[in-house]
Amino acid sequence: MRSVNRVASLLLATALLAGGALVAVQALLLALNRPTPLDTTGWLDALSGTRWRDPTVQAVAGGTVLLGLAILVAQLLPWTPVRLRTDERDGWHLHRRSVERRLADAAGAVPGVRRARVRVRRRGGQWRPRVRATGDPAARAEIEYAVHQELYRLTAPRPGHIDVRLQPRRRPA
Repeated sequence: MRSVNRVASLLLATALLAGGALVAVQALLLALNRPTPLDTTGWLDALSGTRWRDPTVQAVAGGTVLLGLAILVAQLLPWTPVRLRTDERDGWHLHRRSVERRLADAAGAVPGVRRARVRVRRRGGQWRPRVRATGDPAARAEIEYAVHQELYRLTAPRPGHIDVRLQPRRRPA
């Protein structure tokens, strides 16, 4: 999401810079009684004749409010972090997706487990791995142990709880 925010900020900054430059040039040329690049007589007539009760004005205002609220909600939602801090003291980080792949590989290496997916969330200083796998439900303890061992190898903070959900294998009919 970081790159989307940067692109959106760049586009907004470019639009504001271009609009501000255009207004400054327009004002300077009007002050010097020179011809301007934009015809302002039509704007003045249109804006002075527009009332709040016009349906077009209300539709544009409502759309602007909805767009602003959508952007605000999108920014206030908690986004999944890209990097996970290993230790508060040393400043090292691991990429979340790499950690998820390593934990999924560790869980998938357990005998009786076929497919494993892992999502890592962070709450405070603790990581919360969530393992979804297809395989033997009796392998739950082995999966937890394998994930703990992989987290230990990564020098990750000790997780409070590892959520393991196993679905039994489907047998072909």
